[in-house]
Amino acid sequence: MLLRTYQPQDCKQMAELFYNTVHAICNLDYTKEQLDVWATRSVDEEYWNQSFLKHYTYVALEHHTIIGFGDIDQTGYLDRLYVHKDFQRMGVASAICHQLEQTVQGKITTQASITAKPFFEKRGYRIVKEQLVERQGILLKNYVMEKIVEITE
Repeated sequence: MLLRTYQPQDCKQMAELFYNTVHAICNLDYTKEQLDVWATRSVDEEYWNQSFLKHYTYVALEHHTIIGFGDIDQTGYLDRLYVHKDFQRMGVASAICHQLEQTVQGKITTQASITAKPFFEKRGYRIVKEQLVERQGILLKNYVMEKIVEITE
């Protein structure tokens, strides 16, 4: 596995990975209706690209194919962290998350899905609050989580 910084030509493949991962991995914790409003077939790729360029964004590759990605902004908000359905539980998310955590010092916050909550808990994140987020009139449960990090050399 190779970990590198984001390049604009990655965006389309990352959008497809996002959709496929959410629908394949989170379907035990969310209904089809919830998955459909969380991960729609189309994302605003220009918006995503600009967001990825403003954030610290890393992609994991296996044989030139993106198998995971994550991004964090300068304030420590970990926005997205997704791993291809065929590469779950192989250390991909941990490698990306570790890299993201090394970019900022202090408090990192994220909004973790029901599915992702155990991953973040194992990494030392604590639940700040459980919340319901509305998307197109549909409610989805997630968790605001945080972790204090110190950059190590």
